[in-house]
Amino acid sequence: MEFSVKSGNSDKQRSACIVFGVFESRRLSAPAEQFDQANGGLLSGLIGNGDMEGRAGQTLLLPTPELPCERVLLVGCGPADKFNDNAYRRAMAAMAKALADTGAAEAVSYLSDLEVKGRDAAWRVREGLLAVSDALYRFERLKSKKNDRPRALQSLAFAFTAPPGAAAEEAIRIGRAIAAGVSLAKDLGNLPPNICTPSYLAEQAEALAKEYGKLTTEVLSRPQMEELGMGALLAVARGSREEPKLIVMRYQGGGNTKPIALVGKGITFDTGGISIKPAQGMDEMKFDMCGAASVLGTMRAIAELELPLNVVGIVPATENMPGGAATKPGDIVTSMSGQTIEILNTDAEGRLILCDALTYSRRFEPETVVDIATLTGACVIALGHLVHGLMGNDDGLVHELLAAGEVTGDRAWQLPLYEEYKEALESNFADVANVGDRAAGTITAAGFLSRFTEGVRWAHLDIAGTAWKSGKEKGATGRPVPLLTQFLLERAGRG
Repeated sequence: MEFSVKSGNSDKQRSACIVFGVFESRRLSAPAEQFDQANGGLLSGLIGNGDMEGRAGQTLLLPTPELPCERVLLVGCGPADKFNDNAYRRAMAAMAKALADTGAAEAVSYLSDLEVKGRDAAWRVREGLLAVSDALYRFERLKSKKNDRPRALQSLAFAFTAPPGAAAEEAIRIGRAIAAGVSLAKDLGNLPPNICTPSYLAEQAEALAKEYGKLTTEVLSRPQMEELGMGALLAVARGSREEPKLIVMRYQGGGNTKPIALVGKGITFDTGGISIKPAQGMDEMKFDMCGAASVLGTMRAIAELELPLNVVGIVPATENMPGGAATKPGDIVTSMSGQTIEILNTDAEGRLILCDALTYSRRFEPETVVDIATLTGACVIALGHLVHGLMGNDDGLVHELLAAGEVTGDRAWQLPLYEEYKEALESNFADVANVGDRAAGTITAAGFLSRFTEGVRWAHLDIAGTAWKSGKEKGATGRPVPLLTQFLLERAGRG
């Protein structure tokens, strides 16, 4: 879809549909008032009769065949004094869904002209574009019959009564790049596990390298991982017929500067292995590669933006299956770092593939390492489905990621990572156990990973509660691509 920025009086716009915000209780926004006064109180008369209260998410479509615009769409924005970041995104999403139902090919939206405390026009354009893209996303590529709906919205203009400045135009480019990355991450997450295998992920990474000149991809196979001594990663792969892959993507945009490494968990299906999961909801374990998907999505976004950075994306990819060769509870393996690991629970496999990938990342001498993983159910219990769990060994890095999440609405919350928590992973037979008891499971999992990141600025995002939705809206969310891209934009001085 095409996005643009325009300015001018709301009553002069020629469009298939023009969009205005209405606040509780029946209060027209400033652009709507301008339109209303020029058209004989058309809008105020309707809302005065109770047709539109202005409740958040409420919409009302008005045919206006005698005006320059064919339709007017009113979108409820809730109380004006509570119109914050989330309310703005919600209004944009409600607008997008309503426009999709109208069959209008193009529209002009004055929601972007609404004041959001602390946010400039560029932020409103970018976040509006992302909210619209998210609302209009559909995954139907495997359906034999597509859902019937009116023709898709083809173009949307973010309108302002006064010129918003050049930054708003740049916000379109940034928003489109992030949206493309989010869409890729969603598509990969939503694909079934018989299609999205480790080999498929590798193929998608190679396809990105062909599309973007500054991006290269190398894929390591089992023999290469054996030669490197990746005993932890290969232990997880032993029960599967699908060959494991270590995908290494390198974006070179920053000259000779040290890279930032993104490491994404790529379990393309997780049965739990010998420590098998309950059958209910196991289909959702196709989403256990959403950390990997977010790395591919972020690499696509920064390549599209041509950021002046060096970034390495590392994806350890495998299935976790039971079988005659599968790793057993009680097995002890040697990781690439040389540390031995007692595997007490084969369903705590994500940390096993990540520890070898984190060790591998050291060969690039990264300035910073961030790993992203659907790692623990405990994180869902602690934080629900709204925010990512965030831990790390460098407060400055953690605060950078927290700030990026606040800008994008893709928020994280810091959990403690005290040394005392790591005592739960002590083993009588190996250097470390892969699980402790149930207490503080998210923190002890991060504590396990921290053993493989000593001397490196490192942060860990647990996205187990945020990477996908269940129920009627089941599907990948594409998070935390917005957070990661904003973090890298800030590092590039373009945030």
